[in-house]
Amino acid sequence: MGERYYNERMERIDRKELLELQNRRFRATVKHAYENVQYYKKAMDEKGVKPEDIKGVEDISKLPFTTKQTLRDNYPFGMMAVPKDEIVEIHATSGTTGQPTLGLYTVNDIEVWSEVSARSLTMSGLTKQDIFQITPSFGMFTGGFGFYHGARKIGAFIVPAGAGFSKRQIQYMIDFGTTMVCAVVSYILRLTETAHEMGIDPAKDTQVRKGVFGSEIWTEEMKKKISKAWEMDVYDIYGFTELCGPGVANDCKYHEGLHVWEDHFLIEVIDPKTGEQLGPEEEGELVFTTLTKEAMPLLRYRSRDLAKVIDSIECDCGRTHRRITPIRGRLDDMIKVRGVGVWPSAVEQTIMKYPEIGMEYQIQVTRKEALDYLKILVESKEKMDEFRKRELADKLSEELHNVLMIKPEVEVLDPMTLPRQEVGKAKRVIDNRQVQHT
Repeated sequence: MGERYYNERMERIDRKELLELQNRRFRATVKHAYENVQYYKKAMDEKGVKPEDIKGVEDISKLPFTTKQTLRDNYPFGMMAVPKDEIVEIHATSGTTGQPTLGLYTVNDIEVWSEVSARSLTMSGLTKQDIFQITPSFGMFTGGFGFYHGARKIGAFIVPAGAGFSKRQIQYMIDFGTTMVCAVVSYILRLTETAHEMGIDPAKDTQVRKGVFGSEIWTEEMKKKISKAWEMDVYDIYGFTELCGPGVANDCKYHEGLHVWEDHFLIEVIDPKTGEQLGPEEEGELVFTTLTKEAMPLLRYRSRDLAKVIDSIECDCGRTHRRITPIRGRLDDMIKVRGVGVWPSAVEQTIMKYPEIGMEYQIQVTRKEALDYLKILVESKEKMDEFRKRELADKLSEELHNVLMIKPEVEVLDPMTLPRQEVGKAKRVIDNRQVQHT
């Protein structure tokens, strides 16, 4: 079967034509932001930059950065660039680490979001013939709406299940013949377990053979476990509230990076400490500039996500938009234990290699008598005797020591021991220290 596209002309656009389009849209966005958002006018004036100084994307480093704190400082409408009566929708982050950050949308912003989501879902295999079950919530979180907007464009049969009620979700899959599902990463793990609790084998007793997941960091090892459990082709979708939610980037069927829709988003990679731009294949912080956003244009928005831009433009799928590697982690995610930086993704990557280990785990950090201690809780896939548990825990501890450069205590628990998340993102790291490291 040939490659499917939602908008073949734009997805396979000639790179020279794409650059000309980016330059036009970039100049217009900078002018729009400068003239309508006080923060950008002040920040650009302080740098001595006027909109007319921006000739093309090569001038992007002349512009100020925007951060999550910028958005919080201007909450709720300080970053709005259109009259309020042109706003038709608002979304927000959870705000669990501070003031929520907002995403504002005009009619055209919703149209653009629908377009990039439709491209991403088509790339993930969604067709008009599919029955598509949407499990993220329909609320201030962008997840459910992003998938909905895109699936409506494609014309798929939508099951807008929303978040939670896992047994009902599985029953819907069976009753309606769901063929494709989308979810927060940790929730597809919960659905996998729920199906088995109900005596249902997802690979044999459902028709779900395609899935697109995001909103959390996940590793290749985790993807393989999910794919095997459902006999499903697994896709990775990227986005966040401040840009437009799911649909900013997605991997194609070759799974060699996520294509970023460069006609709507400029992407940079910077050194998170110095702010200097990095080249292809150099890992750093992803920075985005919107090219078509009306309600809330963003210039050089620092995502805090770590990845690389892949050097090669060529992709066997035929799309000409550059790719990024899967997100390795968030700058906010790294935890320091006895001076050593520990990435949760490195823990997951290691433990998911073991077929005896289930899909749930937890990282605990405690402090006793001024010393930090790292403990990893994992579940066995099936019940084990205590001797086998200790043997596996010792093996995991040694391998994690080699990966993390600090030796954790590992405890292997019985299946279904750790808490599950029905709605929202999983809490993998529990830091019980009273005083945080800087």
